[in-house]
Amino acid sequence: MKPKRTLAAVVAHPDDDAYGIAGVVALHRDDPDFRFFLVHATDGEGGAIAEGSGATPETLGAVRREEDRRAWARIGCEPYRHEWFGYPDGGLADVPYDELVDRIEAILDEERPDVVVTFGPDGITGHPDHITIGRAATDAFLRLAGGPGPGLRRLTHGAIRQSVIDTWNRRRVAAGEEPFDPTVVYHLRGVPDDRIDIDIDTGGVAPLVRLAMLEHRTQWNDMNNPAEAEDEKVKYVARETEVIAWPPQRPGRLLGDVFEGL
Repeated sequence: MKPKRTLAAVVAHPDDDAYGIAGVVALHRDDPDFRFFLVHATDGEGGAIAEGSGATPETLGAVRREEDRRAWARIGCEPYRHEWFGYPDGGLADVPYDELVDRIEAILDEERPDVVVTFGPDGITGHPDHITIGRAATDAFLRLAGGPGPGLRRLTHGAIRQSVIDTWNRRRVAAGEEPFDPTVVYHLRGVPDDRIDIDIDTGGVAPLVRLAMLEHRTQWNDMNNPAEAEDEKVKYVARETEVIAWPPQRPGRLLGDVFEGL
């Protein structure tokens, strides 16, 4: 019998999933009716290599795959299916778009997840790979949504409240740093607070999520600011927020879980 709650994440790089769904997976990990699967468009072989991680430009893709596996083992709930498309990191925009959508659609049609999570139009950081995979996953979902068959009941886009970005920017300026600029790639983008439809309190599992994220050792340069205390870093993963992209009717209230109301 198909589990009652199946979640899918369609992302660009290893660690995108950790930032996007690690908290909700950790909250549901002991639920026998829950399972999840992942689609990664790239191996992340063009990403950063933190000193001491042991990776090289030649091995980075394979190392990052293993980091992703270890991160989910740390959570204690690993994906039952994990698809790696192997497209070039940084080159998703050059992949034939219909090919990308077709591959995602085929997996979604086969697995029929209840909820699909991906990037919204801003890609959260403006990364072209994030934007491309989010658009392709959205189009693939919409080809199937509302049709016959089970599942595919909700599509969500990961998002950050603008008020949170504003708070972070005030702290950055106070520390002598430049604020996030939404016109610059890799800088965080926010969405208006009233556009957030799902706000998940992951505070109870935030320390575990933080440990899982630290399994992405090649990316430590991006996730470790030595000027910040560890408890502050844990707070950053104490909530996961989403915009519901489908169905088109908004829920009319703030939901506390990706499956709530289904």
